[in-house]
Amino acid sequence: MSERYHIPDLASGQTHSVQLLVRRSRFIAAIAHCANIEDARAFIQTQRRRYTDATHNCWAFCAGPPGHTARIACHDDGEPHGAAGRPMLTVLLHSGVGELACVTTRYFGGVKLGTAGLIRAYQDAVRAALADLPLRLHVETTIIRVTLNYKHLDDLRRILPVYEAHIHRETFAEAACFHISIPKEHLAAFCGLLKAQSAGSTSIEHADSP
Repeated sequence: MSERYHIPDLASGQTHSVQLLVRRSRFIAAIAHCANIEDARAFIQTQRRRYTDATHNCWAFCAGPPGHTARIACHDDGEPHGAAGRPMLTVLLHSGVGELACVTTRYFGGVKLGTAGLIRAYQDAVRAALADLPLRLHVETTIIRVTLNYKHLDDLRRILPVYEAHIHRETFAEAACFHISIPKEHLAAFCGLLKAQSAGSTSIEHADSP
């Protein structure tokens, strides 16, 4: 699984939405950044309260990395089974974007679309919202605690930018101790180089917090 992927560049409580008119039915697709299932469900409830007069508020979310199916769900909210939530989820899972939820609100316009028409309309609404969704790169990081002899300080500081690592906390006593965040993809190489430069004397442990 990639440890770098795109997520919506939206602040907490912020949504990105588009509207489509399909044979007099109005579809409003709203997307939010949801890093976990709890965030996704809270966003869904917010949209349901916002559009209490709508005919349907169908939804889907992928609250993990792109295409990852461990934290996904969808719901048709009264539309024919499989005509809304699942098609929406399929678009999200193949979008290349992670940690997002989408609620598509429908105001019925008096013309029935049929199952095939509904599937197409809900998928088109999600695709339209994704088309100009602002994105940012998410990099999975981990926190490590590095304890080393003072004579190796310069070696440490020299390789930090090479591995996109950042010092969050430092303590100086008998030895120098640093809490460092680093992309998970660089962890093995970074630790291996530190160990080699200090002839194995550097201590490296996982830390719970910066």
